Amino acid sequence: MASKLQAVRGMNDLLPATTPAWRHAEQRLQAVLERHGYQEIRLPLVEPTELFARTIGEVTDIVEKEMYTFLDRNGDSLTLRPEGTAGVVRAGIEHGLFQGQLLRLWYQGPMFRHERPQRGRYRQFHQIGAECFGSAEPELDAGLIAMTAQCWHELGLPSLRLEINSLGSRQARGAYRDRLQEYFRGNCAALDEDSLRRLESNPLRILDSKNPDLAALIAAAPSLPEHLDDDSRAHFERLCALLDQLGVAYTINPRLVRGLDYYGRTVFEWVSDALGAKGTVCAGGRYDTLVEQLGGRPTPAIGFALGLERLLDLMAVNGLEPPAPRGGWYLASTPGACRAQALVLAQQLRAQSNAPTVLMDHAGGNFGKQLQRADKAGAEIALILGEDELAAGTITVRLLRATQATQETVSINDLQATIARLITAQESFAI
Repeated sequence: MASKLQAVRGMNDLLPATTPAWRHAEQRLQAVLERHGYQEIRLPLVEPTELFARTIGEVTDIVEKEMYTFLDRNGDSLTLRPEGTAGVVRAGIEHGLFQGQLLRLWYQGPMFRHERPQRGRYRQFHQIGAECFGSAEPELDAGLIAMTAQCWHELGLPSLRLEINSLGSRQARGAYRDRLQEYFRGNCAALDEDSLRRLESNPLRILDSKNPDLAALIAAAPSLPEHLDDDSRAHFERLCALLDQLGVAYTINPRLVRGLDYYGRTVFEWVSDALGAKGTVCAGGRYDTLVEQLGGRPTPAIGFALGLERLLDLMAVNGLEPPAPRGGWYLASTPGACRAQALVLAQQLRAQSNAPTVLMDHAGGNFGKQLQRADKAGAEIALILGEDELAAGTITVRLLRATQATQETVSINDLQATIARLITAQESFAI
């Protein structure tokens, strides 16, 4: 007997029972992004491996251990995208999108990382992200962070907490890196294997460790804000003042460094205690040197990505269900000429742009069984076409969700007028 085929571990099916919640969240978030002037960009799932090695950083966990990388038939090294920013920048350079004006882009889709699957953290996961290019002003940072706050308001989420920090300039981070290296070298015996590996290549990543045994050591480490350059400090102070003016509450977290090498200056995360230890729902920051690093002209930029799996988990925890779908119409008929006429009617109804879902019964049986299936399908109206109706050129309309049974027979000759009345009947049933 052949073995049962299953989805790849950590890559999950989204079944019809769950997709309404996904669509609800996606549509609400997209509406916020578009109100702020962001335009959609759609990117390949596969990119050259070099793109991520050069942008994310060769000594990050993502590049070293988590990327799905393979050689194609031409011997080129390709990678399933582990994040979206690098692809947006590559596309912007390739297609000449960075022309000096402010450019606002958003994207959506699956990302891939080979790590141990757990709640809200899968090998195929889904993100919505936004990137804004062309300004280094803190007003842009504040506006983008305020836009994420509006996303949570739009979805009715009450429990997200904003943490912010500044990584400073490349030069300031270099000086801080040396100081941090000195500190952790003096505590080598307490470091785990990952931290020892990061010590020489990227000691700031030790601050991002999730190992609870290192919490006290990290808490006592030198503080990044103490090593900020004057321009970065002024930029961060201005950002905080703007967030205060906008009414966006935040906490300054001096240990917040983010996991990708391209960030500088502003970094932020939206976190929730309702999701356990890995409660980051949305994260982002500035990457003012990345466009130039990939061969484009110097272009300051800031962006974020939010994880849809975690967002949907958080909505479920807070009991936020999507609006109930509009009830549809269900055509019940007898076999032969009646069913053929019902099929024609179903297609004519579906052609109306404001029509609801129109289902047609194909299982057969008497009208009682067909109406049971109509009820189970959540239909609000049953359209019944039997031999008598067909002969008289009429159709029987039954309201299924009324407190009292309501049924009426109407002419089918003037089909367009009948359709209009049926649409009106969704609220008033004034046929």
